[in-house]
Amino acid sequence: QVQLVESGGGLVQAGGSLRLSCAASGRTFERYSMGWFRQAPGKEREFVARISRNGGVTYYRESVKGRFTISRDNAKNTVHLQMNSLKPEDTAVYFCAADGRDVGRYMLTIQYDYWGQGTQVTVSS
Repeated sequence: QVQLVESGGGLVQAGGSLRLSCAASGRTFERYSMGWFRQAPGKEREFVARISRNGGVTYYRESVKGRFTISRDNAKNTVHLQMNSLKPEDTAVYFCAADGRDVGRYMLTIQYDYWGQGTQVTVSS
Protein backbone atom coordinates (compact mmCIF):
# COMPACT_ATOMS: atom_id res chain seq x y z
CA GLN A 1 0.00 0.00 0.00
CA VAL A 2 1.28 3.43 -0.95
CA GLN A 3 -0.26 6.67 0.24
CA LEU A 4 0.41 9.81 -1.78
CA VAL A 5 -0.04 13.43 -0.74
CA GLU A 6 0.39 16.30 -3.21
CA SER A 7 1.28 19.87 -2.35
CA GLY A 8 2.48 23.04 -4.02
CA GLY A 9 -0.53 24.05 -6.06
CA GLY A 10 -1.85 27.59 -6.17
CA LEU A 11 -2.75 30.61 -8.26
CA VAL A 12 -0.14 31.98 -10.66
CA GLN A 13 -0.13 34.36 -13.60
CA ALA A 14 0.53 33.15 -17.10
CA GLY A 15 4.25 32.77 -17.67
CA GLY A 16 4.89 32.00 -14.03
CA SER A 17 6.16 28.85 -12.34
CA LEU A 18 5.04 26.38 -9.72
CA ARG A 19 6.68 23.31 -8.23
CA LEU A 20 4.42 20.49 -7.20
CA SER A 21 5.52 17.85 -4.73
CA CYS A 22 4.16 14.43 -3.92
CA ALA A 23 5.14 12.70 -0.70
CA ALA A 24 4.80 8.93 -0.53
CA SER A 25 4.44 6.79 2.54
CA GLY A 26 6.02 3.40 3.01
CA ARG A 27 9.44 1.90 2.39
CA THR A 28 8.85 0.72 -1.15
CA PHE A 29 8.77 4.02 -2.99
CA GLU A 30 11.70 3.05 -5.20
CA ARG A 31 9.72 0.07 -6.53
CA TYR A 32 7.22 2.37 -8.26
CA SER A 33 7.34 4.50 -11.32
CA MET A 34 5.57 7.76 -10.62
CA GLY A 35 3.26 9.81 -12.77
CA TRP A 36 1.54 13.17 -12.77
CA PHE A 37 -1.94 13.59 -14.24
CA ARG A 38 -4.31 16.53 -14.37
CA GLN A 39 -8.02 17.05 -14.67
CA ALA A 40 -9.69 20.26 -15.75
CA PRO A 41 -13.38 20.95 -15.02
CA GLY A 42 -15.62 18.94 -17.33
CA LYS A 43 -12.70 17.05 -18.85
CA GLU A 44 -11.19 13.63 -18.42
CA ARG A 45 -8.07 13.10 -16.36
CA GLU A 46 -5.03 13.24 -18.64
CA PHE A 47 -1.42 12.16 -18.46
CA VAL A 48 1.21 14.84 -17.86
CA ALA A 49 4.52 13.14 -17.04
CA ARG A 50 6.06 9.90 -15.83
CA ILE A 51 9.39 8.95 -14.27
CA SER A 52 10.89 5.48 -13.93
CA ARG A 53 11.90 3.89 -10.67
CA ASN A 54 15.44 5.23 -10.59
CA GLY A 55 14.59 8.48 -12.35
CA GLY A 56 16.54 7.62 -15.46
CA VAL A 57 13.65 7.63 -17.92
CA THR A 58 10.94 10.25 -18.24
CA TYR A 59 7.95 10.81 -20.49
CA TYR A 60 5.84 13.93 -21.08
CA ARG A 61 2.69 14.82 -22.91
CA GLU A 62 3.51 16.87 -25.96
CA SER A 63 1.98 20.13 -24.74
CA VAL A 64 4.23 20.34 -21.65
CA LYS A 65 7.54 19.27 -23.16
CA GLY A 66 10.19 21.90 -22.57
CA ARG A 67 8.11 23.57 -19.85
CA PHE A 68 7.58 20.86 -17.22
CA THR A 69 10.19 18.66 -15.55
CA ILE A 70 9.47 15.60 -13.46
CA SER A 71 12.03 14.44 -10.90
CA ARG A 72 12.23 12.21 -7.87
CA ASP A 73 14.23 11.77 -4.68
CA ASN A 74 14.03 8.15 -3.56
CA ALA A 75 15.84 8.93 -0.29
CA LYS A 76 13.02 11.32 0.62
CA ASN A 77 10.15 9.39 -0.97
CA THR A 78 9.14 12.38 -3.05
CA VAL A 79 8.42 13.20 -6.66
CA HIS A 80 8.26 16.73 -8.05
CA LEU A 81 6.81 18.45 -11.06
CA GLN A 82 8.52 21.72 -11.91
CA MET A 83 6.17 23.76 -14.11
CA ASN A 84 7.52 26.78 -15.96
CA SER A 85 6.00 29.13 -18.54
CA LEU A 86 2.55 28.22 -17.30
CA LYS A 87 -0.45 28.84 -19.52
CA PRO A 88 -4.14 29.25 -18.67
CA GLU A 89 -4.80 25.89 -20.33
CA ASP A 90 -2.60 24.26 -17.65
CA THR A 91 -5.30 25.06 -15.08
CA ALA A 92 -6.46 21.80 -13.49
CA VAL A 93 -6.30 19.63 -10.42
CA TYR A 94 -2.97 17.80 -10.54
CA PHE A 95 -2.64 14.26 -9.21
CA CYS A 96 0.37 12.09 -8.59
CA ALA A 97 0.10 8.35 -9.04
CA ALA A 98 2.21 5.22 -8.55
CA ASP A 99 2.65 2.30 -10.93
CA GLY A 100 4.50 -0.91 -10.05
CA ARG A 101 6.04 -1.27 -13.52
CA ASP A 102 9.37 0.30 -14.47
CA VAL A 103 10.33 1.73 -17.84
CA GLY A 104 7.47 2.09 -20.29
CA ARG A 105 5.14 4.64 -21.83
CA TYR A 106 2.19 4.03 -19.50
CA MET A 107 -0.15 6.98 -19.84
CA LEU A 108 -3.58 5.65 -18.93
CA THR A 109 -5.13 6.20 -15.52
CA ILE A 110 -6.07 2.52 -15.33
CA GLN A 111 -2.37 1.62 -15.45
CA TYR A 112 -1.66 3.27 -12.09
CA ASP A 113 -2.32 1.59 -8.76
CA TYR A 114 -2.29 4.41 -6.22
CA TRP A 115 -3.43 8.03 -6.35
CA GLY A 116 -3.15 11.16 -4.30
CA GLN A 117 -6.03 13.50 -3.54
CA GLY A 118 -4.86 16.21 -5.94
CA THR A 119 -3.74 19.82 -5.74
CA GLN A 120 -5.33 22.73 -7.60
CA VAL A 121 -3.28 24.74 -10.09
CA THR A 122 -4.88 27.88 -11.48
CA VAL A 123 -3.15 29.98 -14.13
CA SER A 124 -4.64 33.40 -14.78
CA SER A 125 -4.30 35.19 -18.08
